[in-house]
Amino acid sequence: MECKNCERPLRTDYSFCSNCGARIVQNRLTFKNLWYDVTERYFNVDNTFIKTFLHLFTKPEIVIGGYIQGIRKKYLNPISYLGIALTLSGILLFVLRKFALDKIDLEAFGSSMKTETTRKILNASLDISSFTFLLYIPLIAIAGWLIFNKKNYNLSEYSVAAIYAIAHYSIMSFPFSLALSLLAPENYLSYSFVFIAIMAGYITYVVNRIHGKDLGLSLVFIMIFGIGFLMVSVFLNIIFLITGILTFQDLMPQL
Repeated sequence: MECKNCERPLRTDYSFCSNCGARIVQNRLTFKNLWYDVTERYFNVDNTFIKTFLHLFTKPEIVIGGYIQGIRKKYLNPISYLGIALTLSGILLFVLRKFALDKIDLEAFGSSMKTETTRKILNASLDISSFTFLLYIPLIAIAGWLIFNKKNYNLSEYSVAAIYAIAHYSIMSFPFSLALSLLAPENYLSYSFVFIAIMAGYITYVVNRIHGKDLGLSLVFIMIFGIGFLMVSVFLNIIFLITGILTFQDLMPQL
């Protein structure tokens, strides 16, 4: 018998490859062992997903610093964690479109913006929500690199911190967003401001834990992040104008 992953010869009584560590799979794939593999991989209490999720609340500097320093087995890697976040975002997007879109109060931004314009922006934003989500990664990385950086992390290392932070915010906010879209969809836009504030607060908490508490730098970081957030919004509106989703007339204030 040989390992199907690295092709190293193995004894027939081995459960794991002594060379690459992969589990030895001899049975054909069934729904039962597929489900077991998924639950074992992501939801076992000793598994990296649960550990990563909990420790990104309590000690994010250990999760992020460990990965940057080369500890790659203890926690789920940032790309896999981001993949889970994007999957949950896809589920939320489906629920929003299927059950909540027609019930959302489009006047949450006040009377200054036309209802039809809000509808166009909301639909377009949902279409590119994953792209927008990914835009926050360089925004967080650059803001942290410019403002904090007491440990001399380079931009790539700060991108790791940004991926963990934004993915964790997305995962932890998923059940609340899902409940809101199902139970009180009319308030979804109003509560979006609360979610933005929580996102900014959590990201600031993460960079503080990495570098040590500093109120002054935290306030500057929030300011820079806020400016970047507005720039992303302006950039997206420009894209909507270029692609014809919006017109200049749409952006004119309502009289």
